Amino acid sequence: MSQAALGKKINRSKSVICAYENNLRIPPLEVLTDIAVFFNVSLDYLVGIDKEEMVSVDGLSNEQKEIIHAMIHEFKSGTSNCPGLTAQQQDILNKLMVEFYRKHKQ
Repeated sequence: MSQAALGKKINRSKSVICAYENNLRIPPLEVLTDIAVFFNVSLDYLVGIDKEEMVSVDGLSNEQKEIIHAMIHEFKSGTSNCPGLTAQQQDILNKLMVEFYRKHKQ
């Protein structure tokens, strides 16, 4: 599809579409929504967010969010070259077990 054709479908000029495509302008949310609706895709897909890489923390307590954040940081850092867990990783896993046990008891 040409820039002119897309522009016509979402009521924007060819030059504006060209500027978006070449990263000269950032499209506002309204334009992103129009493009997503036109192509029948989600905004996440349109802007390149890979949901498989995301961790949802909806519904978690602040303490649970902190544990998840610490776990991601620790395992992402790759500081341990040994087959076992580091003391920090063991501490995080212990906190996870305590938190899940506490949540299960409720």
